[in-house]
Amino acid sequence: MTEPYVKQDIENKIATIEFFHPAHNSLPGNILAQLADNITEAGKNDEILVIILKSGGERTFCAGASFKELISIENEQEGEKFFSGFANVINAMRKCPKFIIGRVQGKTVGGGVGLASAMDYCMATKYAAIKLSELNLGIGPFVVGPAVQRKIGASGMSQIAIDANSFYSPEWAKRKGLYAKVFSSTEELDDEVQALAEQLCGYNPEAVKEMKQMFWRGTEDWDELLQERAKISGRLVLSSFTKEKLERFK
Repeated sequence: MTEPYVKQDIENKIATIEFFHPAHNSLPGNILAQLADNITEAGKNDEILVIILKSGGERTFCAGASFKELISIENEQEGEKFFSGFANVINAMRKCPKFIIGRVQGKTVGGGVGLASAMDYCMATKYAAIKLSELNLGIGPFVVGPAVQRKIGASGMSQIAIDANSFYSPEWAKRKGLYAKVFSSTEELDDEVQALAEQLCGYNPEAVKEMKQMFWRGTEDWDELLQERAKISGRLVLSSFTKEKLERFK
């Protein structure tokens, strides 16, 4: 696999949405837009009862924002547009009336932690350590912050956001509630994800829809909130500090 993609497969009322990018499953704007569209459309499709969200490849689940696109941002409008991509995916997951099961096979960084946090039920392997690296770049996890804090609490969120150079173990993430279960292998993870998806297909879709709204109660302002956060990130990515950091990574 060398070309980026987002694809959706539907089988027995289960939609599997998979994204891939050769740069450790990083997320450029076009991938983010396709993810948001696929999740929204799956939510509207009556033939789909459950959604599985996963990434391609065997190692990294998601490396977060695309460094190539971060480096290319030249003004605040471009910055806001790029970070709005993460806001749109999180809000699509939030509004989707179907349960979204997360399948995290490996390390996840930055925006990838935001994706995992927005899952309704997320499972991982023992290799799926997490890191919020944004502060190290001079930005901060502003857009994904509300989703991460909702899932692991203000204390856990502040811990990993401040300690921006450290990976936190899957066991730590499980204790904090990000992961429901952690498995020794991808094969075990896939078996459990499939079993749960099939189980959820036997539930009343109306009950699932009501439960989803109940779980996400209190987030009704996120359309505006995450857009405001995208503006902050879009401004900070132009700072001399961040530009210098990104050049080093390049």
